[in-house]
Amino acid sequence: MEKETNRQKKVGKLIQHDLAEIIQQELRKFGKSGIIVSVSKVRVTSDFSLAKAYLSIFPNDKAESVMEDLQKHRLQLKNKIAQRAKHQLRKMPDLLLYLDDSLEYINNIEQAIKGKEDPIKKPDLLDKRKKL
Repeated sequence: MEKETNRQKKVGKLIQHDLAEIIQQELRKFGKSGIIVSVSKVRVTSDFSLAKAYLSIFPNDKAESVMEDLQKHRLQLKNKIAQRAKHQLRKMPDLLLYLDDSLEYINNIEQAIKGKEDPIKKPDLLDKRKKL
């Protein structure tokens, strides 16, 4: 994997900031309250043709429906970002949206450690492994 240049990082941060604001405005406009969308990271390719945006959506049970709606309106989101960044960018990269499930992954690990199924307190859960 290539190291990102300073220009790529700056463009990524610009898109990240603008995309987060635009998504929040759109959610408010369509009356979808109680949903938090965070743009975790935006990676821009070295030729500035693609921008991959990773989104965290809370609550997790609404993540798929919100992602489907955002995917449908991806071109409108790109257009709104391009209008905001027209003085900083010559050409707006194509926008690809991905669901960032790292928070859910971390939550699952915490639940496994703190939850009811604690293998230290209940060694019977480790039947498949050798017990010491």
